[in-house]
Amino acid sequence: MRLPEVLRLTGMCRSALYEEMSRGRFPRSVKIGKRAASWSARAVRSWIADRVAEKVPV
Repeated sequence: MRLPEVLRLTGMCRSALYEEMSRGRFPRSVKIGKRAASWSARAVRSWIADRVAEKVPV
């Protein structure tokens, strides 16, 4: 999953996304070329599901 898709799905801005990555609270990107990075769709969707689960009262 490329950056624009990750930003769209998470609702985060670019700087917030990279800040969360640096703090270890968002999945790391994987280099797929000299100037290209990608994220695991499974990892991003899992991160989103975890955030939703935190907000849902039990």
